Amino acid sequence: MEPIKKLVLLGTGLISGSFALALKRAKLVEHVVGVGRSPENLQRALELRVIDAASQDAASAVIGADFVFIGTPVGQMGALMQAIGPNLAHGCVVCDGGSTKQDVCALFRAHLGGHLAYCVPAHPIAGSELSGASAATYGLYEGRRVVLAPFAETDLSVIERVKALWQACGALVYEMPAAEHDGIFAAVSHVPHLLAYAYMNAVLDKPNAALCLEFAATGFRDFTRIAGSHPDMWRDIALANRDAVLADLRNCAARIAEVTVLVERADAEALRSFFERASDARSAWGKTSSGFRK
Repeated sequence: MEPIKKLVLLGTGLISGSFALALKRAKLVEHVVGVGRSPENLQRALELRVIDAASQDAASAVIGADFVFIGTPVGQMGALMQAIGPNLAHGCVVCDGGSTKQDVCALFRAHLGGHLAYCVPAHPIAGSELSGASAATYGLYEGRRVVLAPFAETDLSVIERVKALWQACGALVYEMPAAEHDGIFAAVSHVPHLLAYAYMNAVLDKPNAALCLEFAATGFRDFTRIAGSHPDMWRDIALANRDAVLADLRNCAARIAEVTVLVERADAEALRSFFERASDARSAWGKTSSGFRK
């Protein structure tokens, strides 16, 4: 496979930085330019050799690029696409790492409508509560899934190239319509994050919150780990995938109301059945080969 001559990362953090590092290790990129708003993060990316050059101007950075990866929170993507559109070379591939896809696809159409043959919206499912260039790692995508949601207009050879690049990072690549993607990830990613944030805030509202946190152990740590994730990113995701998120939040609220009634009634048998259904399904999922890598 021909290496990328100039890869531009719009946003230089965990997702984009790990993409660049994996491609460097595979010798599939010659020069990486990182674009960001924080001089400190860009300097750290240079020190860690995640990038080879830094810029704070997206429009000028993409000149001469043959691959652009948009790794910012979804809420920042529209302005970036609008800025880079006039300077994209013919044939320059544009990909993203956003956790929602219908809204991102709409942004591609609005700002890069004449370039869709070379655009491949994507979602690498390898997030972390960590962020910034320091979080980037060579092996982040090994054995992880990446969903591509290309346009009908996207050139098949471009889809194959993007697929091959992700595979070179160690990823398992799937294609899926944007709407189907958003419905699935509302249930298994977006709403779990919102629930973790909600529960953490509920604990903080307790008059003895400090004491509760002092005695919190592994169960609390595991349940609330993702509440340490980037607030701006998850605000954008919640709003971008609003309809699907609301449907699943309401479903979760119904289940919480159900278990609340069971506890109020001290209905031991019904509680056991409620817990058993979830426990059996969670245990079975955890035993699958990919259960802890999704």
